[in-house]
Amino acid sequence: MAVILRSRYESEGIQFFTPDDFSQQLGYMNRPQGYVIPPHVHNPVPREVQYTKEVLFIKTGRVRVDFYSDDQIYIESRILESGDVILLAYGGHGFEMLEPTEMIEVKQGPYAGGQDKTRFEGISRDAIIVP
Repeated sequence: MAVILRSRYESEGIQFFTPDDFSQQLGYMNRPQGYVIPPHVHNPVPREVQYTKEVLFIKTGRVRVDFYSDDQIYIESRILESGDVILLAYGGHGFEMLEPTEMIEVKQGPYAGGQDKTRFEGISRDAIIVP
């Protein structure tokens, strides 16, 4: 449903967290001073995107993300904090800001307005499960 990259994550080199068939890739790089990524351009490669995958970077604050199945059934919730990154891959999701929060969103575009999403009634706060 989602890939959460916590702000405290550390690793050497480069690590991708998504499978090759995802239309949105999430990776982490840790390179030493002086490491060079050679200049490059990306070639046009035809890709077909069926579903929007979004990446959110929690710049500041705390937010609860609620996960739902494709059938709009609540599964569980997670708390994201400053510096965390989440790639929302499948299913439904909703958010509640637990503090004033700044987020940066990256997803496939352009936004298709009303065609882009189906809104539904979420679970009550009393039934939320945060592991």
